Amino acid sequence: MSRKTKEEKEDLKPKTPSKLAAQGIKTFTVARQSDESGVSGTGVVIEGVVLATGQCIVHWLYPPPRGGIAIFDSMNDFTRVHIQPHPSNKTIITYQDGEQQQFGEDE
Repeated sequence: MSRKTKEEKEDLKPKTPSKLAAQGIKTFTVARQSDESGVSGTGVVIEGVVLATGQCIVHWLYPPPRGGIAIFDSMNDFTRVHIQPHPSNKTIITYQDGEQQQFGEDE
């Protein structure tokens, strides 16, 4: 068996195909300070990810034991449907890097 040079070894390593979609995710939680509907409660009620493509996947933590999952075309679509119509919930979205968005009466 012949010895490979360092460059030849690098060439053999798996590489990401150039024609794939962008990679990477940004995680977040959604916390409600109130619950005007009385359905999902207060505190952290959703965990989610924003994909590199911009799509948003959310996992409602209610109802137990599994909750529910939904996919949105963007984070804006998700907030427009589930956050902005309920300003009295005083919702806080917190991303993994500490960035926060606040929605509701105290915006």
